[in-house]
Amino acid sequence: MAPVIAPQSVDSAVAALRSGQTVILPTDTVYGLCVDAYHEAPIRRLLRQKKRPIEIPVALVASGLDVLLDAVPELRGRAAVMARALLPGPYTLVLPNPARRYRWLTGTRPETIGVRVPDLPSEAKAVLDAFGAVAMTSANVHGGPDPARVEDIPESILHAAAAVVDSGELPGTPSTVIDLTGTEPEVLREGAVPAPDALAKIAAATAV
Repeated sequence: MAPVIAPQSVDSAVAALRSGQTVILPTDTVYGLCVDAYHEAPIRRLLRQKKRPIEIPVALVASGLDVLLDAVPELRGRAAVMARALLPGPYTLVLPNPARRYRWLTGTRPETIGVRVPDLPSEAKAVLDAFGAVAMTSANVHGGPDPARVEDIPESILHAAAAVVDSGELPGTPSTVIDLTGTEPEVLREGAVPAPDALAKIAAATAV
């Protein structure tokens, strides 16, 4: 099994990400498999390990919204207002990507990008604070159950990861996915937060 990182060993996880390897981190929902988001080759490695089709987008994940705004400057404005109403939290937001940045993350919709700012456990937050944005998806084989514990992660993914941060049992329900690229927000997947609650927060944030 891959090593479990103690809080004082955050540097090991950061080093693994910088070398293009996959790392398993806890979030506020499930365990995630993540890699350097800034280069294409690590994304291909993640997709192979997860057996995930390249057509399906992978979220850009950071410890704070400002990191995402630096990575995708076009998110500033209305998209950022809506994002700030929900983040950090158990949401994945699909936002406009007019410059078509990070084509290796966007699947068949290069004009959009999925972003996430989880309410992270301290060790995972320290990793992302030190590294920056990562590409992250649930640490399972594509189509498999979402892992609430390290023990739930398939052995093939555990063995392929360069580092694992174990924060014990997580809630186990994936994030709620909301598309904010249209005239009205659309819930694509109801997960950790009920759709009406999420839409109410957005409406309150954008009310004039």
